[in-house]
Amino acid sequence: MLEIRTPLIYGFFLIIVLASCGGRERIDTSHIDVVVHIERFDKALDSLRRDNILQKNREWINRYDYFYADYIQHMLEAGNPLDSLRIAEVLKQVIETDDFKALKSSVYTTYPDLIVHEAGLTDAFKHLKYYFPEMTVPRFIAFFSGFAIQVPIGQGYIGIGLDMFLGRESEFYPALRESIPHYLSRRFTPENIVPRVVESYIRQELLPQDDLNVNLLQHMVYQGKILYTMDQVLPNVADSLKIGYTGQQQEWAARYERDIWAWFLQEKLLYDADYYRIQKYLGEAPFTPELGVGNESAPKLGVFIGWQIVRNYMDRHPEVSLTALLANKDAQQILDESRYRGGR
Repeated sequence: MLEIRTPLIYGFFLIIVLASCGGRERIDTSHIDVVVHIERFDKALDSLRRDNILQKNREWINRYDYFYADYIQHMLEAGNPLDSLRIAEVLKQVIETDDFKALKSSVYTTYPDLIVHEAGLTDAFKHLKYYFPEMTVPRFIAFFSGFAIQVPIGQGYIGIGLDMFLGRESEFYPALRESIPHYLSRRFTPENIVPRVVESYIRQELLPQDDLNVNLLQHMVYQGKILYTMDQVLPNVADSLKIGYTGQQQEWAARYERDIWAWFLQEKLLYDADYYRIQKYLGEAPFTPELGVGNESAPKLGVFIGWQIVRNYMDRHPEVSLTALLANKDAQQILDESRYRGGR
């Protein structure tokens, strides 16, 4: 049985594993014309020299458009790329630092090509196009920015920050523990590129959460919709990769699913809208402090249970399309009609 402890107060590829996908049949996407090519802006940076910065700046303004503007202004925080003299001075300093050179070398060594990831994203975006035929497939642009951001999404593009996917053994992440704790950096691996890109796209482009002043149940069902959509478009990706669990955390959550649900009911958490109370069941963390022993519990248990609720609902309602699910804002109806009781 799951041991309940006294609450503590404190408040962030292609693996071929058959995973549960809500019980729905696989779909044929072979006829869908989507081929993902990841543009290597990270390698374009290798052509940057002190004497060609102004030329490259002009070239990249035209070639990379909104991405380049966002990269310079918001990721590097170097100013407006149209201010060429300032940009030249900043980029001269950047490219001559040992840190830049070391990071560039590590990115190129880890990612001599992105063939596997292009294949994974092609499959995923074929599935997305199947379910959402009106969507426009964005550009995909790889870059590195000194650990500023992992998957930025801007006008017409998705960025892939390769320095945030260098692998568990990367020499850089231990030095960043104060800003990026280990429970986050353990997921900075190549196999996380495809699920993190897909998750970011779903969250920002297909189902943005527009009202955060809601109760835990509404948050749970929202998160469940995100993960259920990932089920449908990433049929060959393990559940642990979708939600960001270790294998042990995934096993723990599955083993104690009924007890977790009982805890939510016992503590009357479902209709609680106190952000500071419910955030520990939704946000990134090494574990959930109130549940389990020896810090063994999985984090984000509200997200995990919300996922199971939505899966139950869709299993019981095969007539409901994915787009209809995302459009349904009645979390209570989804819970009621899922008949969820702490297991499937």
